[in-house]
Amino acid sequence: MKVFPDKLAEQLGKSLAPIYLVAGDEPLIHMETCDRIRAAARNAGIEERDVMHVEPQFSWGQLLESANALSLFSSRKLIEVRLGNQSPGQEGGKVLAEYAQSASHDNVLLITAGRLDRKVQQSAWFKAVDKAGIFVPVWPVDHQRMGYWIRDRARRVELELLPEAAQLLADRIEGNLLAADQELTKLRLLYPAGSRLTAEAIAAGVEDSARFDVFTLTDACLLGERDRSVRIVQGLKAEGIEAPVVLWALGRELRTLLSLRQLLDQGQSLEHACKAQRPMIPEKRRPAYQKALGRLPHKRLNKLLLFAQRIDQSIKGAHPLPTWDALADLALTLAGGKGLLAEWAGAYTSQTSS
Repeated sequence: MKVFPDKLAEQLGKSLAPIYLVAGDEPLIHMETCDRIRAAARNAGIEERDVMHVEPQFSWGQLLESANALSLFSSRKLIEVRLGNQSPGQEGGKVLAEYAQSASHDNVLLITAGRLDRKVQQSAWFKAVDKAGIFVPVWPVDHQRMGYWIRDRARRVELELLPEAAQLLADRIEGNLLAADQELTKLRLLYPAGSRLTAEAIAAGVEDSARFDVFTLTDACLLGERDRSVRIVQGLKAEGIEAPVVLWALGRELRTLLSLRQLLDQGQSLEHACKAQRPMIPEKRRPAYQKALGRLPHKRLNKLLLFAQRIDQSIKGAHPLPTWDALADLALTLAGGKGLLAEWAGAYTSQTSS
């Protein structure tokens, strides 16, 4: 049964399931979800804990041995199987399915893993675990919801953040929930319980802990977030990310958008066009592409791709284009802004023709 992290406390308050599978790549929520399950196990009188790290050559027989071994200290134990980004493989899948099919409430099995794709969720072992226990998917908080998440988190440390203050903090930490939690803890040391914090207070007391990456940049561009797109480019430059990496990410999205545009112009549906891409565009990301395609006609996309090629030439030293300014302009224009694309093109043409 699927239970999201914000509903897990309610489930744990009713009963303790024999199996919990916590999977996802958001470290703070993942950690706190597992801690909540461990605490519930302790409250239920489970004092013994057996932790297994799944690595290459891991012997899956250890799981069944631990489950069947009698404890000297208590009648129940918490068994943790930490998959990380490893696949259980054929042997592990068989053992997990076998365990799930005969699971009892004598022990509690906690399986932790990274994000599980759709193929894994269709496997026999996953279905057996899901049927016998609780599956807790851990997803990153969307940028649009980050301000609400921060305000709710601030209440836990007895602080109230005004909407503009929460949004400023969200912009500063750029999706890094661990950094957000650390900053709120620091603010609690600076301000007494019950304080209402403004954006000015956040600006004075919070360091810029933004975790920038090229995938955050491309998402912002597709969604039409102009100011954020430019700010992420500036952050990538400040963090020492190589310009070719940023250009590769933006160029990949441009080629994908051009491919989608061509298929749409041929009369295909967005769903079929997304499925035709290699790799296939996940359903979760399709609305972002749809939004970008709504503002970027075929001619505009071609111009942007040509501009990207000129930036590539500047990176290789074949043209004196200011690389990072041009990358920021490319991101801004892809996001729907009015950059200096025409000026760049004009300058490039005049210099190459002279």
